[in-house]
Amino acid sequence: MNAESAPAAALDRRAAVAELLADRGDLLLVTGLGSPTWDCTAVADHPLNFYLWGAMGSAVAVALGLALAQARRRVLCVTGDGEMLMGLGSLATVAVQRPANLSIVVLDNERYGETGMQTTHTAHGVDLCSMARGAGFPAVRLVRKAEEMAALRPLVHDLPGPAFIQIKIAPAKLPMVLPPRDGAYLRQRFRSAVTGEGAPR
Repeated sequence: MNAESAPAAALDRRAAVAELLADRGDLLLVTGLGSPTWDCTAVADHPLNFYLWGAMGSAVAVALGLALAQARRRVLCVTGDGEMLMGLGSLATVAVQRPANLSIVVLDNERYGETGMQTTHTAHGVDLCSMARGAGFPAVRLVRKAEEMAALRPLVHDLPGPAFIQIKIAPAKLPMVLPPRDGAYLRQRFRSAVTGEGAPR
């Protein structure tokens, strides 16, 4: 096990997400299924949030497509370690495409939170930051302490990316805070908020 994956203090997941989304402006947000979606909804449901209720492993790919289509807008993907492990190939594609407006945040509790809190590979030394560096990400950060969160804001909102950020969070099961469950409504709401073409019915 290397130094980056050695056991250390972990952050409160919802406090970390709240800091990420504070004063978000017109940031476009894609969330991975399960806890990252509940966390972002708990902070605040927002028309510019695109929630993935399913499609595990697809959050980064969806965020990449959005970043390429909306090149003048900042895009943030918030997902979990289990989903990121299922979609590792998307890191290589993001690194090759190099969208300067995309940041990926992995909330890493080293658990599959939706299926019983079984440990993921990050609990056994798999190093997501090294994978992102190896793929070619120009900006990679590992966060273990609350005081390190403030330094992430420029990466998410201002500096050219793509950026990969891994936040070690406590493996706590928190109450679910669910967004609307109508996928067609969420899609149209998001599209309307991005394009200004009118509110969903």
